[in-house]
Amino acid sequence: MAGSGDLSSITAKTGENAVRRPRGRPAGSKNKPKPPIIITRDSPNTLRAHAMEVSPGCDIGESLATFARRKQQGIWVLSAAGFVSNVMLRQPSPSPSGPGSGPIVTLHGRFEILSLVGSVLPPPAPPGVTGLAIYLVGPQGQVVGGAIAGPLMASGPVVIMAATFMNATFDRLPIDKDEAIAATTTHDQSHHRVIGVSDIYGPPQNMLSNTTLPPPEIYTWSTTRPLSKT
Repeated sequence: MAGSGDLSSITAKTGENAVRRPRGRPAGSKNKPKPPIIITRDSPNTLRAHAMEVSPGCDIGESLATFARRKQQGIWVLSAAGFVSNVMLRQPSPSPSGPGSGPIVTLHGRFEILSLVGSVLPPPAPPGVTGLAIYLVGPQGQVVGGAIAGPLMASGPVVIMAATFMNATFDRLPIDKDEAIAATTTHDQSHHRVIGVSDIYGPPQNMLSNTTLPPPEIYTWSTTRPLSKT
């Protein structure tokens, strides 16, 4: 019985000195929010949207070509709004000799732009890739259009919506069925390798040296060197 009394006294003393620990994590130990990841360099495959305004009296085609050459970027023209005058258009060729051989028609007067589409690449560029097509409406409501074959002078402020890019892959179609799988694999591998390159100046020169099929031609531009083809 004496032993039980000593045990009770020890338990009482222990209960007085013991400090109950609060449940949960201690203050300040919670997961802190991680700082956001900020990318300071654009991918060479990124499209950047632009709203370009061409001043009255300026050649729209020449203005776009100068922008592409100075920025060393390709331009994908999506739409345009405004007025132009004295337009030279190339009509479809009646013979199957190929594009670019049709008659040229000069339209005198002032016309409103309904649509302007095409691409402008800095030199050197593969033939047949750069070009603009336009649709216009005249003062009497007549609609005309075709490929631009000469100066396109703005007779008022012309606003162009466009996207710029730094890489362009040139593919030849159609692909044979036997080569489709291998070509797709080769294209995907080269595509992923181009995206993964940290240097925005383009893929290494030996990137496609071990392929058995003719690789796609990848055109890249930068602000320090002209377009290169691998």
